[in-house]
Amino acid sequence: MKAAAGPGLELRSVPDPTPAADEVVIRVKATSLCGTDSHIYQWDDWARSRIRPPRILGHEMYGEIVETGRSVTAFKVGDLIAAESHVTCGKCFQCRTGNAHVCKNYTILGIDRDGSFAEYVSLPEKVCWRTSPEIPPELACLQEPLGNSVHTVLTEDVTGHTVLVTGCGPTGLFAIAVARTAGAALIVATDVSEYRLELARKVGATAALPAQADVPGRILDLTDGEGVDDAFEMSGHPSAVHLCFRCVKNAGRVALFGIPNREVPLDLANEIIFKGLRIYGITGRRIFDTWYRLGGLFQAGLDIRPVVTHTLPLEEFRTGFELIHSGQCGKVVLIP
Repeated sequence: MKAAAGPGLELRSVPDPTPAADEVVIRVKATSLCGTDSHIYQWDDWARSRIRPPRILGHEMYGEIVETGRSVTAFKVGDLIAAESHVTCGKCFQCRTGNAHVCKNYTILGIDRDGSFAEYVSLPEKVCWRTSPEIPPELACLQEPLGNSVHTVLTEDVTGHTVLVTGCGPTGLFAIAVARTAGAALIVATDVSEYRLELARKVGATAALPAQADVPGRILDLTDGEGVDDAFEMSGHPSAVHLCFRCVKNAGRVALFGIPNREVPLDLANEIIFKGLRIYGITGRRIFDTWYRLGGLFQAGLDIRPVVTHTLPLEEFRTGFELIHSGQCGKVVLIP
C-alpha cells in the first residue's frame, strides 16, 4: 500500500474489508501491475496531485467472492469475477446515454478507493464481471487492461485491414493479438525495444520494426504504396503519434490510446484534414459492451499468454516494478 506520500510501497497487515449493502468481498487470486501503478510507485507529479494516502493500489484483478452485502442480487459466494475499474455515477449525461466509460463523476479502484494489491478487496456489485473458471487466474486478471485494447482496435471493423501498432508495451501487445484474432490482414508493430518487438511477433505481428528504422518506407512497401487502413497509437510518445498520421492512408483511421507526458503539436492541415482521417480518443472500455466482445474474442481463440512474462508472489512487488522500469517484461502478475 501507499502508506504515505513519497516513492515506493509498503507491505502491511490491515483489517479485512467488510462489504457495504451493494458490495461484495473477493479473495484475490491474481492482480497485475499497470503503468498507472508505476506512476504512483515512483510518486511523480501526476501521483502527487491525484493520490491521497493511505491507499491500497491495484485495479486489474480476478478473484472469488467470499462475502456479499445484503442488497447484492446478481452474484453469490463462490462466483469467480474480474472487475471494471471505473465506478460510474449512473446519473450524468454520459452514463444515461450509453457512454459510461467517460462518466463525468467516476472513481477508480486502487486510486480513489482501496484496490487489489491485497488478499481481499471490497467491490461494488455493479463493477463485477463473472468470469469462466476455464481462464487461468494470470490471464483472467488482465481483462480490464485487455479491454482498453479491444476498445481501441474494434471501434471500427478491422477484418481484412492493414494495421499499424505503435508501442509494444502490454496494451500494444494486446492490440496486436486482438487485431490478429479479429481478422486483420497485415499487422505492423513498432517499438524502441527489441525485447518487446519479439513479444509482438509472438502475439501475431506480421512485421515488427524498430522505431529507428524507415517505418513509413517499409509500410509503403508492404501496402502497395497506400499506407495502413488503421493506426493504433499505444505509447504516448510524440514521435509515434506523428508516425501514425504519416503512415495511415487517406480516409483511414487513427485511434489514440497512449498518454503523452507533454503537449503534442500537430500539423492539422497535412496530417489530418487533407487526409480525411477519422480520429478516436480512447479511454477505458465501453461498459460493459467491450467486456462482452472480449469474452467472445476468448471464445474465438484470442491468445494473450505470451504477454504475461512474469508471475510473482505479492511480497515481491518491488521486483515487479523494477521489471517495468527496465522495460524487460510484458505483463507482470502478482499472486497474493
